[in-house]
Amino acid sequence: MNLFTASEIIEFAERIHENGANFYRYAVQIVKEEAAKELFAELAEEELKYEKELGKIFADIIDDESIPAETYVGEHAQYLRNYIDNNIVFTQQAIQADLASVKDLSSAIEFAARRELNSISYYQNIKPFVPEAQHKAIDRLIASEKDHYVQLTNLKMFGKRKQTLCT
Repeated sequence: MNLFTASEIIEFAERIHENGANFYRYAVQIVKEEAAKELFAELAEEELKYEKELGKIFADIIDDESIPAETYVGEHAQYLRNYIDNNIVFTQQAIQADLASVKDLSSAIEFAARRELNSISYYQNIKPFVPEAQHKAIDRLIASEKDHYVQLTNLKMFGKRKQTLCT
């Protein structure tokens, strides 16, 4: 069966967070608004924190019993490979081309918000490949990405750094 190895899943997740941290550090340099600089610096730190924790989260990933039934051999691996190959989170060339359009706060927020949504999608897609004991850790990563997305959209809509939809 042509499945991803635990190290491949960790590598993809690390790439998400590494790219995120790099972008947020870049965004700190290009935006003028102090609230945005603070938020982007905070998000860069959070991305680095999660990148360091990924090895622990995915330590017991991928055993044959945790893989859902397939309609044909290799279905899930093919889906994930196609998702990864075609998703902008993972292609460096697409990121660089898209990054060239980031020139101000609005475009920085749009760029970052798309990446956060792509990260959520990635974690939701790999969840079936992760033993059930690790689902809470995946859910925490998803919740963190959702929180980043909310903070970014609130910054865009309200010009505030720390407003959440719950309060």
